[in-house]
Amino acid sequence: MTRPRNDNFLRALLKEPTDHTPLWLMRQAGRYLPEYCETRKRAGSFLQLCKSPALACEVTLQPLARYDLDAAILFSDILTVPDAMGLGLYFAEGEGPKFERPLREEWAIRDLTAPDPYDHLRYVMDGVSEIRRALDNSVPLIGFSGSPYTLACYMVEGGSSSDYRNVKTMLYDRPDLMHRILSVTADSVTAYLNAQIESGAQAVMIFDSWGGGLSAAAYQEFSLQYMQRIVAGLIKEKDGERIPSIVFTKGGGLWLESIADIGCDALGLDWTIDIGEARRRVGDKVALQGNLDPNVLFASPDKIAAEAKKVLDSYGPGNTGHVFNLGHGISQFTPPEHVTTLVNTVHEYSKTLRTQGK
Repeated sequence: MTRPRNDNFLRALLKEPTDHTPLWLMRQAGRYLPEYCETRKRAGSFLQLCKSPALACEVTLQPLARYDLDAAILFSDILTVPDAMGLGLYFAEGEGPKFERPLREEWAIRDLTAPDPYDHLRYVMDGVSEIRRALDNSVPLIGFSGSPYTLACYMVEGGSSSDYRNVKTMLYDRPDLMHRILSVTADSVTAYLNAQIESGAQAVMIFDSWGGGLSAAAYQEFSLQYMQRIVAGLIKEKDGERIPSIVFTKGGGLWLESIADIGCDALGLDWTIDIGEARRRVGDKVALQGNLDPNVLFASPDKIAAEAKKVLDSYGPGNTGHVFNLGHGISQFTPPEHVTTLVNTVHEYSKTLRTQGK
């Protein structure tokens, strides 16, 4: 397997020199794009869109047709894994994801098993393969999964939650049951990400969206150790090329050093921490990805450019180890033309910094 023609994203994750700071956006294929909304309407539902390899490929490529992005990310959803475990995923209009059979009973937790990704999640692997063919080696493809703790939040709560009362009650009252869920889910995520790599993903990312809501001790026990287990079990090389991994804990700025020690290649940062401070704290141990506040994209183009430059300036000198991204997913209300401003600013300004030796 040869590297893509634009391999700046992979080079940055591996802390190799790049000719500009590469950029992609979390949730870059999404409702802010009119073309995505058209495809989703044609699919009939969000879940049908996820489960159609052809349509998932179509929406994955849409932002790359519009913007000069440095990576594509598989269009899917983190909840495909618990759905494959038999929990009955559905999307209620205006309410987000729900599970028909949340994990509340001890017998159900004891019976939980890891799904075969090539069987129960074949549509994802077919989507990865189709996207890789369609990209034609232009830019890298990112595969992803939710972290075990984040998935457990949905699996126990039965959907989104404002206080995570059920999952945290189980975590403190019955840690044995919580560890059972997390252990099976960690095995599932490891197999799922490795299947994506075998199908063509050239980097993988673990989204720990809700780990930042834990106490420091609970984060180590119920989130971080399971992500470390996954990272240890990932395929590290395929066809002679390294497959880098990114771990992103939203709200995890307090624990950057601990996350950097689990063996991943890069840390995703939300917008609440200064990227220069993060770089000082973790040193050369990992690359950094981030971390513009997504709401900056509602501002005027000149303000967007100014804020993007602040992130690049804060990261500091050198042309290695930084992937520019938002600090969380792009909002559905973002004006598409504002993303053009961001992409152009990051590419042009980072090239200027390199010519100045910064």
